[in-house]
Amino acid sequence: MFEIIDRLAQESNLKDGEFISLLDCNDTRVNEYLTKTARRVCDANYGKRIFIRGLIEISSYCKNNCYYCGIRGGNRKAERYRLTKEDILSCCDHGYELGFRTFVLQGGEDGYYTDEVICDIIREIKRRYPDCAVTLSLGERGEESFRKMYEAGADRYLLRHETANPIHYSKLHPKEMSLDYRKKCLFDLKKIGYQTGCGIMVGSPFQTTENILEDIRFMQELKPHMIGIGPFIHHRDTPFGEYADGSVELTLRLLSILRLVFPKVLLPATTALGTKDPFGREKGILAGANVVMPNLSPVDTRKKYSLYENKICTDSEAAENLADLRKRINAIGYEIAIDRGDSLWT
Repeated sequence: MFEIIDRLAQESNLKDGEFISLLDCNDTRVNEYLTKTARRVCDANYGKRIFIRGLIEISSYCKNNCYYCGIRGGNRKAERYRLTKEDILSCCDHGYELGFRTFVLQGGEDGYYTDEVICDIIREIKRRYPDCAVTLSLGERGEESFRKMYEAGADRYLLRHETANPIHYSKLHPKEMSLDYRKKCLFDLKKIGYQTGCGIMVGSPFQTTENILEDIRFMQELKPHMIGIGPFIHHRDTPFGEYADGSVELTLRLLSILRLVFPKVLLPATTALGTKDPFGREKGILAGANVVMPNLSPVDTRKKYSLYENKICTDSEAAENLADLRKRINAIGYEIAIDRGDSLWT
């Protein structure tokens, strides 16, 4: 296994069986070596710098009914809200003062945010803060919509593919949704010029190790600039409310594998990882991650953006406690970088 890890670090690829063996490996010594190797590769590319993104959760309305998501359209218990342009700009103003140079506008697929509305917000953010990047995570849209937002100044787009296997995809989503269309959106985003991000939930219902291998192969085809993964966490008001959560250990192992497959990718230590483990962010960084995304949303809306149970939205996850997050990152030998933090992957 050590030889397999060394070869993965050198060649950024393995045979299918070798990937599966590494994903399924529970040997502590092997996993420690995998983690150290991934961290060494990340340091070689990005140094001891961890990039911060200011997350602004703009709407808890969503037209979709994904079976795993707490803000699915069919959840009548979900608390709904949407931020105005002024609300979003206020979050950006506060974030800029704190040192954020990337703002992530994330929300459900909410028809209120037409191309005109979103483009107006993007233009104003870029006018006020031309040294900042704007990242969007607003779900599936048409190619022309993506193009308009890019031309308005959006730099990046995050769209998790969730699974590259069509049968697995159909078990996570209603029949109205299509994996082929999700993939098309991702390739459209890259074609337009966005720094593009995809990703999965680790341990989602019905997921197999072979499914994760398919995800790796799809990512190798897509060549994303960013990859967001985190453990699946159930939400009680969804069809998967009784399903077991995903494994932190497998998530960390996959983070390290992805760092070795994509040495220059931007790889977040996600909120879900921090929710499942009080030291999840630090463990993620040590496993090869180099991005954290504190919450810049208005305090009174954070708990309403409830994608899964017990989502952290206070303490060091909140932007107001950036000093504490900085101390925690410094304690493991890293520092927060105050810049856009663009991907080195082209």
